[in-house]
Amino acid sequence: MDAGRFEKIRQNCRFDVEIMKKCVFAGSFDPFTVGHDDTVKKCLSLFDEVVVAVAENKNKRCLFSSEERREMIAAVFENEKRVRVLVWNRAIVDLLQKENTPFYVRGIRNGADFEYETADFYASRKLDKNMITLYMPAEQEYLHVSSTLVKNSIAFEKPFRDYLPRAVYEYITEKMQCLNGRF
Repeated sequence: MDAGRFEKIRQNCRFDVEIMKKCVFAGSFDPFTVGHDDTVKKCLSLFDEVVVAVAENKNKRCLFSSEERREMIAAVFENEKRVRVLVWNRAIVDLLQKENTPFYVRGIRNGADFEYETADFYASRKLDKNMITLYMPAEQEYLHVSSTLVKNSIAFEKPFRDYLPRAVYEYITEKMQCLNGRF
């Protein structure tokens, strides 16, 4: 495609190319798994900046505080300047507006995730018609990985190392040592 044709297409787009430099990836991340990590890495191949938002979900009882979850994720990306981690306790559409980006990324492992995220998309879209949700399919080796799997493995004293980025695993095992192996 020649440069002139691309410029015409860009001018007809309803969003500015500058906005495409950033996306938001939000979740409870209790805890942040290798699947979440993989989604952020995919985002980094598409965007200049990824805002990872530890979202407060009033319907979930979390094992880790929102600040602990933020610390774990920040440790994973301590050497990646393009990832910013924050805690968010309002609607995601508000965060998208605050960050001046329409792009909201969702990781999808299966049909159930797709149905849930699509229903959430339509509800959120009523609040912000400019929101653009991007679904990132999980890699096959991560289809079974979930935060619930990790929490169950911890509760039943089963191995969980393979499901977490190294920094998250180290954070959790250190905390477990401080608490004599229990949460």
